[in-house]
Amino acid sequence: MQALGHTVRLMPPAYVKPYVKRQKNDTTDAEAICEAVTRPNMRFVPTKTIKQQSCLMLHRARHLFIRQQTAVINSIHAYIAEFGIVAPVGRRGVEQTAGSRR
Repeated sequence: MQALGHTVRLMPPAYVKPYVKRQKNDTTDAEAICEAVTRPNMRFVPTKTIKQQSCLMLHRARHLFIRQQTAVINSIHAYIAEFGIVAPVGRRGVEQTAGSRR
């Protein structure tokens, strides 16, 4: 939108939320945004550069991989516990237990 000559101003959702009067839908959200933008003390956040967006994307992807890894490790703990094998906590505990049982 900036390339087309528009001025982009972003408002955090937490600053708009007090202006929502009814249930959440597109109409009431738009009404709350219009109300909030007219306030003289409204604070805006700067837009992010492409570099900042790509850095945040990498952080989110890494966070997702870590969450998935933790879920798999917890599943393995539960599966081997069904056989009466108790592994130490964490990834290394599972690795050590799986390596020693071969």
